[in-house]
Amino acid sequence: METRNLMKKTWFTGQRFSEAKGESPLTEKTTQAMLAALKAVHSASAPADGDLEGLARQRQSQNVLGRLFSPQLGFTWEPFSLGEMPMAWARPECGHDRYHVVLYCHGGGYTSGNLGYARILASKLSQATGYDVLSFEYRLAPEHPYPAALEDALTAWNYLMELGYGARDVVLAGDSAGGNLALELVLSLKKAGRRLPGKLVLYSPWTDLSCSGASYSEHEQDDPILTRTYLESVRQAYAPQGDWEQPELSPLFADLSEFPPTLIQYGGHEILADDSTRLKKSLDQAGVPNVLQCWPNMWHVFPMFPLPQAQQAMERVALFVLTS
Repeated sequence: METRNLMKKTWFTGQRFSEAKGESPLTEKTTQAMLAALKAVHSASAPADGDLEGLARQRQSQNVLGRLFSPQLGFTWEPFSLGEMPMAWARPECGHDRYHVVLYCHGGGYTSGNLGYARILASKLSQATGYDVLSFEYRLAPEHPYPAALEDALTAWNYLMELGYGARDVVLAGDSAGGNLALELVLSLKKAGRRLPGKLVLYSPWTDLSCSGASYSEHEQDDPILTRTYLESVRQAYAPQGDWEQPELSPLFADLSEFPPTLIQYGGHEILADDSTRLKKSLDQAGVPNVLQCWPNMWHVFPMFPLPQAQQAMERVALFVLTS
């Protein structure tokens, strides 16, 4: 009952979590080492102007991150294929709830990401919630531009429906471009008059492909992962002829009425910070229950990394998912 009351108090609120008070010197050193490593990986892997060699480097770097940061215990990983699309189940070894499921959309700017990369957050979501988590390897740009990723997301959604899950039994989750994809999937279901998922969980979602937020310049020097040049490059690969402000590409500008309760988590140092804060405002205007949570000194999709702040974030996800 106490947990339920806490969630009722947090609807429509923004929350900021301070790392400074309880952060030990060891944790601070770990954070700084992680930032240095991320900057090195980013400088070696970010594609310039969508060139294929740069994209190949980025895809390889995400494979490395997947191997480094995936939990090794507490879940099983079961890859399989649905037609030509690779998929995988992350299943918790303890506290298993078989009546609910998470459909997880990985990030990667729509130009990279795979099951190895998806395994990081999929496994953490499974351990935190006790739910099975389904990941899918959607087709990537520039080889497969819009709407290929959305079509694959619909295929994954339909697969869960065929397994007998009700729409309200599904938590839809996504990080970065995967957060964009999750939002676009809900919009597509809504447009088709279909039932929507029970809840949305978004990590640092890319909601505005026009890149119009003030945080793009305000956090340009703070963000160790993303740059405007990189985002403009991958959006061009994803939708070469796109109008970046159309709702089909930028859900920030869509009609979000009737959306499910939504949790948004982001790092205060990322250039996509305004993509999260503005999404909350749009959800508020649409009357959608939502919670916005910020970790001021963290970066883009920080919950995937082995840090105390990431553990705190996953605990907040569990609180949101497991309470009504």
